[in-house]
Amino acid sequence: MAARLWRWLREDVWEIRFRRYVALLLAAALVAAGVWGGLRLTREDRSCATGVTRPQGSNDCVGVSTTAYDFKQHRFTAAADAIDRENRRLKPGSYVTVALLLPFTTSAPASLNDTLHELQGAYLAQYQVNHEPTGEYPRVRLALANTGADGAHWQEVVDRLEEMTKGPERLRAVTGIGQSTDNNKKAVRELTHRGIPVVGSSITADDLANGQGGKDPFPGLARVAPTNTDEARALAAFAQVTARKALLVYDKPGDPYTRTLQTSLEKLLPGTLHQPQSFTPPADRTQDGTTANQFRQITQLLCDTPKSTDTVLFAGRHTQLRQFINQLGQRGCTDHRFTVLTGDEGSYLAGDTKLDRKALTRNLSVRYTALAHPDAWKGKTAATGGSTADAATLAELIRRAEQAPVGPIGPTALDDGQLIIAHDALQLAVKGLREATLNGRTAPSLADVVNEWALIKGKQRVNGASGWICLDVHGNPYDKAVPIVELKPSGGTRFVQTAWPERDPPADSCLPSA
Repeated sequence: MAARLWRWLREDVWEIRFRRYVALLLAAALVAAGVWGGLRLTREDRSCATGVTRPQGSNDCVGVSTTAYDFKQHRFTAAADAIDRENRRLKPGSYVTVALLLPFTTSAPASLNDTLHELQGAYLAQYQVNHEPTGEYPRVRLALANTGADGAHWQEVVDRLEEMTKGPERLRAVTGIGQSTDNNKKAVRELTHRGIPVVGSSITADDLANGQGGKDPFPGLARVAPTNTDEARALAAFAQVTARKALLVYDKPGDPYTRTLQTSLEKLLPGTLHQPQSFTPPADRTQDGTTANQFRQITQLLCDTPKSTDTVLFAGRHTQLRQFINQLGQRGCTDHRFTVLTGDEGSYLAGDTKLDRKALTRNLSVRYTALAHPDAWKGKTAATGGSTADAATLAELIRRAEQAPVGPIGPTALDDGQLIIAHDALQLAVKGLREATLNGRTAPSLADVVNEWALIKGKQRVNGASGWICLDVHGNPYDKAVPIVELKPSGGTRFVQTAWPERDPPADSCLPSA
């Protein structure tokens, strides 16, 4: 009896222990699975789409998309879908990839509009070159590259773009870039030093261009837009600025765009009577900050100048320009007439709802050098430098893009010139790609594409919708048409006149002077 009781107790204790071990093992497995699952979920949560992720510590979706991903911006959806349809239509081996580098996740309304219009313009050029009756190769596949709202994640995007040059995507050029900012400058420098050709669409800063002082800090960079210096020269030729009747207002400490614009405008003011007035905006120049208070004081100083002082040259970004205009509208000396002259950032105000349009009815005019304008080639124009026919070709393509098979691409707007200039930038990229392609091949080398920029001139020019694109040996456009545009009190803009950096349109040969 005792032996039987002992055996029963021993078996019962062993079973209890066994069950405890099993329970502990199960618990450990569940904990491990939970941790592993949590880690997996954490990693998966960083993904936005194929090729696009959120970097640690950021909610910005950064990377290179080759799908219909719209970066969670519904305004981009139709254009992104159109690009995806065109990309999927291409046969393997028939294309090379061109990346469109823009701030797709910016939150600034003006920058969002700019990005949308550049996206639409690039797609229209892609569709145009891929469907040309000549059947030229290579075809173009577009990828969308986002370095973040402020461009801070340019390094990882540049790394990915370099990978794409070595793989089946056959990336052969990057276009877009957008604004002349410090981060964009770093991205362009790194891309070009890795041998990747870049075509800037709307960058105008002189220090984001080659040829300054005979040096080429961005080997392989070509540009569609004139430099700030060329825009200022065109503006001077148009406005006949009198230094003794003008005053400069500038951003201090500035950024690549505002600093080089300031320098360019200062050259128009030798012997000025008035000391330049500076303002200090927030580091993020898309934000209002307290700069309006500084502009209120500057407008009071303007009221103290003689009435013969009638011109204000403004070297600043569009947010600060809008604040300045609004303050000028409230000035106490509305009997004192002023004309504000500025660079292409003025184009952002075409659709800015915060702009006080009534200010433009109070003895105030605002004119700027645009990158392009839909009315620039209508009616009587110069015999050279651009044509009505080239502009009309794009206008017809935009009309067709309202529905399939070209579109839809969403509502379009041309007043800010961004759609037009982005279209021409991709046209320039394709010109270089195809000229560098040997017969029977569809993927030129990166170096051969870079070498093409110095040869695109004369009869090899690109007849853009914004005007002729004839590049000098540094990749800068020579004597490019500069539309002078005025903001209208009733909304929108008014084309005033085409101006030229060389005072006159280029000769038919379109060969840059020495």
